[in-house]
Amino acid sequence: MGKEQVSELIKAGVHFGHLTRKWNPNMSPYIYMERNGIHIINLYKTVAKLEEASNALKKIASSGRKILFVATKKQAKDIVSESSKKINMPYITERWPGGMLTNFVTIRKAVKKMSSIDRMKQDGTFNSLSKKEKLQIGRLREKLEKNLGSISNMTRLPGAIFIVDILREKIAVKEAQKLNIPIFAMVDTNSDPRGIDYVIPANDDASKSISKILEHVGSAIQEGLEERNSGKDKEETQDKEAKAVVEETPVEEAVAEEAPAEKTVVEETPVEEVVAEEAPAEETVVEETPVEEVVAEEAPAEEKETKKKSKKAKK
Repeated sequence: MGKEQVSELIKAGVHFGHLTRKWNPNMSPYIYMERNGIHIINLYKTVAKLEEASNALKKIASSGRKILFVATKKQAKDIVSESSKKINMPYITERWPGGMLTNFVTIRKAVKKMSSIDRMKQDGTFNSLSKKEKLQIGRLREKLEKNLGSISNMTRLPGAIFIVDILREKIAVKEAQKLNIPIFAMVDTNSDPRGIDYVIPANDDASKSISKILEHVGSAIQEGLEERNSGKDKEETQDKEAKAVVEETPVEEAVAEEAPAEKTVVEETPVEEVVAEEAPAEETVVEETPVEEVVAEEAPAEEKETKKKSKKAKK
């Protein structure tokens, strides 16, 4: 992100902060200057922080975890709902239900109740009820749809939470901090950035500013989802190729290939040839040193000794 990105943020009014008398001193590292009693946000730091947050959200999306978007102020409701629907992520744009994260099991029960009412309508049991019961169940269904319909697909705690205006959504911030869920937030000059994992210093009141930040964030999440889908496609193709290789080489062919090798080993070294090769060696040994020749050689030596003894006796 370069100067072009900064100029885009200036056009969207991301750099406008609150009145100087309403500022939070902890936001001083992100404030560039003061003009006409209003603090101006340093957009170069905004760009750096936005890029850092986008990379982190991309990794979370590629891992398969959900990212919960929270914005209950009027100017942010429609923008957040539209952007989160594009990337198929859960969002809260109505009143934050207490215990949304810390008491997630109870929230899931309410979502299941909403789905059970839908099943009643499909099965026809809803038509068998009285008029008063139909009205009560219908109102309950509308209320659940309004507050929890946007998180019906979130079956477990989110991998991260994105908040617009942390002062207004302070309950959501506290619940996420208790559960150690990473918090991404647009933080204005009147807010305290401590406790927020990924701070995006920006104007959180103007609809243009909110839409511009969410545009960058949404594109990063979309890239992460595409990477995850491409990885799945690669795994599926590898599995198909492996199955095709197994089908091409059946067991019978493998046995047929191994059998000739065993036969050649037997033909190369049969037992009869080994015996025939060893037999001549034994015969040659017998021919070279027969017993009769040994006796014939030893006999003259004995006769000479007897003659010497007889001469000595005569003397």
